[in-house]
Amino acid sequence: MNNSPRILVAGSTGYLGSHIVKQLLEQRMDFKALARSRSKLQQLGVDNAQIVQAQVTDAQQLQGICDGVEVVISCLGITRQRDGLGYADVDYGANLNLLLEAERAGVKKFIYVSAFNAAQFPKVRLLNAKERFARRLLSSTTVTPCVIRPNGFFSDLEEIYHMAKSGRVYLFGQGELKLNPIHGADLARFCLEAISRTEQELDVGGPDVLSAKQIAQLAFDALEREAKLTHLPDWMRRASLGIAQHLPEKWAGPFEFFLAAMGNDAIAPRYGCHHLKDHYRLLAKQTHHAVRSQ
Repeated sequence: MNNSPRILVAGSTGYLGSHIVKQLLEQRMDFKALARSRSKLQQLGVDNAQIVQAQVTDAQQLQGICDGVEVVISCLGITRQRDGLGYADVDYGANLNLLLEAERAGVKKFIYVSAFNAAQFPKVRLLNAKERFARRLLSSTTVTPCVIRPNGFFSDLEEIYHMAKSGRVYLFGQGELKLNPIHGADLARFCLEAISRTEQELDVGGPDVLSAKQIAQLAFDALEREAKLTHLPDWMRRASLGIAQHLPEKWAGPFEFFLAAMGNDAIAPRYGCHHLKDHYRLLAKQTHHAVRSQ
């Protein structure tokens, strides 16, 4: 181990959390990983003694979890709802449980990963829960807060690849909406760099600014297929968003988030070295190998 501060990673088995854990292992940094299950972390090579198994929505299970910890990095959040839990329970409530324990234990810094432009969408339930917690963290007088707001993940845009693989990609409007998605490995490195930074709020995106149409083209290029696009009128997106916001969260939450995000450009400060075209090529290569092995 080097002389790094002791870190607790919450949400350590998710897309971003697993990338953070991998980099902590590579850099031989002192850390603990919080998760509901040990198996995924053990597969990454995490020593059993470094794994803390707990249900983050139960404050009692978190008692003492931050003792001896100097930095907490929380990637806690719901991607697909299950167990009857909602955004208020996890994206807000579970993070609050962890923050209260961190404040009690005297943790020096608490880094929370929210979402880019989240404050602009107070009616989107996922983003509302994230920003509600972000405001609570930023008001803390006990820990040094840091809220990181990343653009969309490469993993989020794999849906475009799968549409292309099925033969056609559907886009709202003319497909000119621009964003710069970020790879999990780049964002993980950014999160670790934030430990020594002084800013309390940081926006970040990937190195390439791409339109939705360009992203679709990259997917077809990776598959070596002719691009087939269908452009849907934007009023369909707006109407669908209005309907989604009145449906139960467990059904419409992710759809609501996607529809809201597709309404505006989302260009964050550029960072990283991973490119979406390479990610799509890797997916295509994996698909090719999977077909050949059947």
